[in-house]
Amino acid sequence: MAPQPTITYRNQLLDALSPSDLALLAPSLTSVDLELRGELERPNRPIKNVFFPEAGMVSVVAKGMHGKELEVGVIGREGMTGLMVVLGNDRSPYLSYTQIAGNAQRIKADDLRAAMLQRPQLAAVFLRYVQAFMIQTTQTAISNGSGKLEERLARWLLMAHDRVDGDNLPMIHDFLALMLGVRRPGVTVALHSLEAQGLIKPGRATVTILDRQGLEKVAKSSYGIPEEEYKRRMQ
Repeated sequence: MAPQPTITYRNQLLDALSPSDLALLAPSLTSVDLELRGELERPNRPIKNVFFPEAGMVSVVAKGMHGKELEVGVIGREGMTGLMVVLGNDRSPYLSYTQIAGNAQRIKADDLRAAMLQRPQLAAVFLRYVQAFMIQTTQTAISNGSGKLEERLARWLLMAHDRVDGDNLPMIHDFLALMLGVRRPGVTVALHSLEAQGLIKPGRATVTILDRQGLEKVAKSSYGIPEEEYKRRMQ
């Protein structure tokens, strides 16, 4: 009998699984498009599906005082949604929706639970990602609480750049303002500052990264800690 072709995915979590673990999940995975602003998880509602992005980016958004929304984390091809499912829960207090359109592998939450019960080593891989994501959210809180807007914007652009192909980020000012929890005029000023330094080129609905190393210098220590932790935990 001819050997079965190797299944490969662009999602780094799926790619990190052993062949036997991936073979267990593969029949339950379905390729789907991630439409812009499409909701993947709603606050305090049962999570029916878990997504492993292969392209695009998902925002995890919390609602604060007076209904103000603020991004607390991002998920791209390095990770997965449905972290509460991995932790044994069935819902999250946060909203998760597609911020940059792309595609993903989707699995029913019940199928993922069954697979993790059958193979504990599978759950262990996902738990390592949960830890890395928690560090990202902590770093976001530190950045929002103490970082200058220019530093926070540079960090956010770097995180988006990590999760897309190429240097062009589909982005509008209003959405950036929402993600950073500030008013649009502040985002505009910060974008112009980064542009004046030759780091980016803002467009009508895009931001082009021109000098990534320069952005890292502007972001200072707000960027890098979660990224290094992800590498350490997932290797």
